[in-house]
Amino acid sequence: MYLDDYKRWSEFDLQDPDLNTELKSIEGDDEAIKDRFAIALAFGTAGLRGTLGAGTNRMNIWVVRQATQGVASWVLTQGGTQTVAISYDSRLKGWNFARDAAGVLAANGINVRIYDELMPVPALSFATRYYNCNAGIMITASHNPAKYNGFKAYGPDGCQMTDDAAAIVYDAIQKTDVLTGAKYMSFAEGVEKGLIKFVGDDCKEALYEAIEARQVRPGLCKTAGLKLVYSPLNGTGLVPVTRVLKDMGITDITIVKEQEYPNGYFTTCPYPNPEIFEALRKGLELAKEVGADLMLATDPDADRVGIAMKCPDGSYELVSGNEMGVLLLDYICAGRIEKGTMPKNPVAVMSIVSTPLAAKVAEHYGVELRQTLTGFKWIGDQIAQLEAAGEVDRFIFGFEESYGYLAGPYVRDKDAIIGSMLICEMAAYYRSIGSSIKQRLEELYAQYGRYLNKIDTVEFPGLSGMDKMAGIMKDLRENPPKAFGSKAVASVTDYAKPETTGLPKANVLSFVLEDGAKVMVRPSGTEPKIKAYYTTLGKDLDAAQAEKDELSAAIKPIFS
Repeated sequence: MYLDDYKRWSEFDLQDPDLNTELKSIEGDDEAIKDRFAIALAFGTAGLRGTLGAGTNRMNIWVVRQATQGVASWVLTQGGTQTVAISYDSRLKGWNFARDAAGVLAANGINVRIYDELMPVPALSFATRYYNCNAGIMITASHNPAKYNGFKAYGPDGCQMTDDAAAIVYDAIQKTDVLTGAKYMSFAEGVEKGLIKFVGDDCKEALYEAIEARQVRPGLCKTAGLKLVYSPLNGTGLVPVTRVLKDMGITDITIVKEQEYPNGYFTTCPYPNPEIFEALRKGLELAKEVGADLMLATDPDADRVGIAMKCPDGSYELVSGNEMGVLLLDYICAGRIEKGTMPKNPVAVMSIVSTPLAAKVAEHYGVELRQTLTGFKWIGDQIAQLEAAGEVDRFIFGFEESYGYLAGPYVRDKDAIIGSMLICEMAAYYRSIGSSIKQRLEELYAQYGRYLNKIDTVEFPGLSGMDKMAGIMKDLRENPPKAFGSKAVASVTDYAKPETTGLPKANVLSFVLEDGAKVMVRPSGTEPKIKAYYTTLGKDLDAAQAEKDELSAAIKPIFS
């Protein structure tokens, strides 16, 4: 079957010389052909993501057109404005994929609002809501290496598509022939017919206004003298992040030159993920050189932001996503109470794999902290529930351990623009009172205990990778460990059983140990990898780290 598909693609006018060249280069190589054609990229709630190239198991204009036809078929059943918003980041082929998606939608009689320049995930979520769209499409592979691209699908609320909608779209995709099934008209024809329009300046300005309205202490940054180094990691963050920071009064911003402008090859940060030290190396070197108070980096689609903070001895220390989530929750709560802007019965939201330290902080300030499954759409769902009840103003903050933050209901996905704004405002505030982010973090640990949250990630590449991951999860369910190292397991929670968790079904296992430490195991929904999340609590960092190391060593054979 896959050889037949290969032959068909080879004889088809693929309209992309890169695809033709690739197909010629693998002629006679059965493994290479099988890898590209034996399966198709699966469409889930996160859409599609894969390596660029030829074939059904690769990202290319034909797979994008097929996926867009699936979205179009769903939109046509929805009524409403019959409009879809589209954005794209700096990934290779990003504009090609965005343009072709617009052409498919237009050929189906669906209106398109597409950005005239690359813009991040929060901008796509905002435009989807601003224009009352039925759906949104973001062309991005988030923080993956350069060889990847992807297609994220959003619902009318600006949140990533629900499971039910994604299932309908996937069913439509499977009924659409990848090379001939999608309707299509050229981008130029779509514009000429008035079906394709660019996102207006009014929408762009409204996004900036919505973000800047969430400042906790407006005007503070104008006099704080904060010195900042920033890297967009060759992605979409440069324009929106610097615009908002300058609007709030931060003018001493040094950009990492090698990572300033869009570059889908990510030549100085092969894995453009602000969670990883290597991606921040250039920024850290520059921060030391100029003596910055803070170094920020946003990922290519600018929905995550990572930082390094200056310590009293002049060195720089990376702040984890969990630590920053807790710091921002603490800062927003204290600041809004001080300013009298805290709503009644405030609500914060975090994912189940994020730090329990946040629960201690929320309790201290009288904030209800809700926990959701991993994936920011579940945080967006909590905002939607508050909105439906006429109580959306109760939402003050949401975060995931993977460097995703949101303060405000104006979008329904994580937003590195507002994350950057609030982190800088927080740094400026602590500087203005003779403190620092580092000092405040140590105070929180002293007050609530020395929590440590770490993640181990194990990759399972190749066609057999997903099967191996499924086998590991099956075995952990059927034969749960009685102990990890010297620590006995006190309880096991299987999130695949919603009747016991009160949450939607998810492929996650949680093991709570006798001393209160926790190990959670979760396979990625978009990549062939399993993550183990560790939470330990020690009398100091060394004790917490020692227990994490013991747990990690115990789980390693399970993943081998």
